Amino acid sequence: MRFLVFLGSARASSPPNPPRLGERVARAVVAELAAHDQEAELIDPLNYDQAAVFRPHFSYAKGTAPADIEALADKIAGADGYVMVSPEYNHSMSPALAHLLNHFGSSLFSFRPSAIVTYSAGQWGGVRAGVALRPFLSELGCLPVSAMVHIPKAHEVFDETGAFAAGVDAASWRGYIDRTLAQLEWWAGAARAQRTHEDPQRRSPAFRRDPAQRNAP
Repeated sequence: MRFLVFLGSARASSPPNPPRLGERVARAVVAELAAHDQEAELIDPLNYDQAAVFRPHFSYAKGTAPADIEALADKIAGADGYVMVSPEYNHSMSPALAHLLNHFGSSLFSFRPSAIVTYSAGQWGGVRAGVALRPFLSELGCLPVSAMVHIPKAHEVFDETGAFAAGVDAASWRGYIDRTLAQLEWWAGAARAQRTHEDPQRRSPAFRRDPAQRNAP
């Protein structure tokens, strides 16, 4: 199956130190999925030219969206599931992650599962970001699995490449992370099998024309 791992940080300088701490966490998730014979791609917001004036992908006429945003829309629609890797800002999820995801409508994410991975340089591991992400992802249509991953002092757990740092109990950390990824893979496989049996948007079509489509009769 194919998974997208969204890195929820657009910060590339220090402080804080070390810079781009989330990148090593996201790389570790990609590596763990690959170890399960899954295809995974890291989606880094620094690789996308997000316009200063926000305009979501679905508001463009067909074929007129910026090329990088159009390409990401295709990747989202073609994925079997998603992993959101987020730091914690003001006891909530990453604004960079919310900004990138909000370029896209829920019709691209719907009927696929997601998993939440949070991290911090301190002792809490971004856990409150995970709490904030749950309703956000549910409304986006990619319901999060029940297990979450929280990584405190992430710079002591992973090195710059995303490999486990020297002296870390890699087996215990891998078991902890794999519990969440196992749920993600199970639900992604079940959802993909059901999508081949029935188009979910046949009975629950996407709202693409007017907000009034959401209104009760």
